[in-house]
Amino acid sequence: MTDLAGAKPRQLEEKPKRSVPGQPDMWLFVLFEALLFTGYFSVYLALRTQNEDLFLQSQADLDLRIGVFNTIVLLTSSWAIAQCVRAARENSYRSAVTYAVVTAGLGMVFVISKVLEWIHEIRMGNTFTSDEFFQHYFFLTSLHCIHVLIGFIVLGVVIYQLKSSARRSQELVETGATYWHTVDFLWVMIFAMLYIVR
Repeated sequence: MTDLAGAKPRQLEEKPKRSVPGQPDMWLFVLFEALLFTGYFSVYLALRTQNEDLFLQSQADLDLRIGVFNTIVLLTSSWAIAQCVRAARENSYRSAVTYAVVTAGLGMVFVISKVLEWIHEIRMGNTFTSDEFFQHYFFLTSLHCIHVLIGFIVLGVVIYQLKSSARRSQELVETGATYWHTVDFLWVMIFAMLYIVR
């Protein structure tokens, strides 16, 4: 009886500690970004209700198919970076690097697609100064693209770390993945606000 009672605490001690993936500072950044964008989205919706006809008319100029394509591309990139984290945890570093490169490639497809969409809208006469809707459209999509460009730097650091056994850090890989997932999540919100909400 005494031996069994003494064995339980040891078993509990052996269980791995659960922790949030990545560095805590990244989660503070995620929280800050979530609060910032939530505030902006609230302002956007309030302004939209005041001038609904203008917003609907301008929104009709956006090509929903491009928005859906971009969303699929970024969601696929989220899957790829999740596979990178999984592969790194399993010490399959070559696969982890491949998935990180695929993530960056999909991010590049997104940026190119977004730039082509901007060019198309500008040729149609829809610019930052056209109306209130397109002010929000160009501001939000440009801000998001800046986040994606920063994401390329983050992915570059992840790839650099993974390529050498002396530099490998699972925490850094997970931190980079957290940033990329945040960028993808923000796009889903922006997509919903600009393309879907009617």
